[in-house]
Amino acid sequence: MPQYIYRAKKAETNELITGAVEAETEGLAAEILEEKGFRVLFLEEKKRSWAQLEIIIAGIKQKELVIFSRQLSILISAEVPLVEALRDVVNQTKNKKLKQTIAAVAAEVEGGVKFSDSLARYPDVFDDFFLNIIRSGELSGRLQEVLLYLADQMEKDYDLRSKIKGAMIYPIFVLASLVGIGVLMMMFVVPKLTDMLVQTGAQLPLATRIIKGTSDFLLGYWWLLIIFLAGAIIGSRFILKTADGRRAMDKFKLQLPVFGKLFHFMAIIKFSRSLRTLMLGGVDIVGGLEVVSKMMGNVVYENLVQETKKYVEGGGNLGDIFAKTEQVPKMLSQMLSTGEETGRIEPVLDKLSEFYTREVNNIVGNLMSLLEPFIMIVLGVAVAIMIMAIILPMYQISSGM
Repeated sequence: MPQYIYRAKKAETNELITGAVEAETEGLAAEILEEKGFRVLFLEEKKRSWAQLEIIIAGIKQKELVIFSRQLSILISAEVPLVEALRDVVNQTKNKKLKQTIAAVAAEVEGGVKFSDSLARYPDVFDDFFLNIIRSGELSGRLQEVLLYLADQMEKDYDLRSKIKGAMIYPIFVLASLVGIGVLMMMFVVPKLTDMLVQTGAQLPLATRIIKGTSDFLLGYWWLLIIFLAGAIIGSRFILKTADGRRAMDKFKLQLPVFGKLFHFMAIIKFSRSLRTLMLGGVDIVGGLEVVSKMMGNVVYENLVQETKKYVEGGGNLGDIFAKTEQVPKMLSQMLSTGEETGRIEPVLDKLSEFYTREVNNIVGNLMSLLEPFIMIVLGVAVAIMIMAIILPMYQISSGM
């Protein structure tokens, strides 16, 4: 007999409950629940195990949330009722997990639950930033506007991350290919060549002995290398889950040459864009700083924003804490202070995000220009080592015969 998952409210206590009920049809399942005194908000046949597993495993990309926000804002601006707008978006959504979540939200909203409260029940889909924007839009009656702000913010973040990831794909692919080819040569090509040199009985150069030793180690102890790498990966993941490990890694990332500046600027962009969007949506500056601190993605900046929030709560200036931190560019604190003094903090945050976005784009462009000759140098060094260790000794031996 089919099983149906439901979300309902008790008629007497208005308590929200979830569960499953068995029935021949969906209509009979609804009747069974109504007889128990439940007001059904959501009812759907339970998927088969493999399908349910697929939905659970499936992730939701930020681009899909951007599309959801923009579609919903357009429908609401056309004066389509919220529940109807949500169901229209469901029909246009391809991601199964997001589709199921929006359908459940639509059912809950139709049952009398606030839109933001319903979204809050799905923290794996909608984060604090998303929820606070929606909640502020509900309170101010500007849901359409804040959805547009939200979509714009998320789209800019997505574009920036995509640009950085795209720039990194080429050098990572080339370096990974070089390592892979090097390992294969050490295990299958170098042993045959070095065996020929050993059989001549000649004294092998240092470079040849090092290459031969590395090759012998890979052939004899490849399993040890795999265990070491697996242990290093598992160990690092465990350490990074601890507060001290994460703090150390975040500090290390900010101190890296070239990349450190990139991480700094990306954190500043996230801070500026997120705080501006929250304030435009009607969230006060203290509440905005609280939300932003949780989404910085870096402990150093998370603590910095938390300190700023406490300072502002006590009547301090927004830019004062940033001015005392050497890691943060002075321009950031100066512009924040100016924006607060003039009462134009949102335009200042917008200018900051635009400026540092250009800086990030310049760094990424320069990085690509620097990485190409670096890769060529690495390739040249590898070829030179092979020539000195293998080709040159073979030439010398053949010349002496």
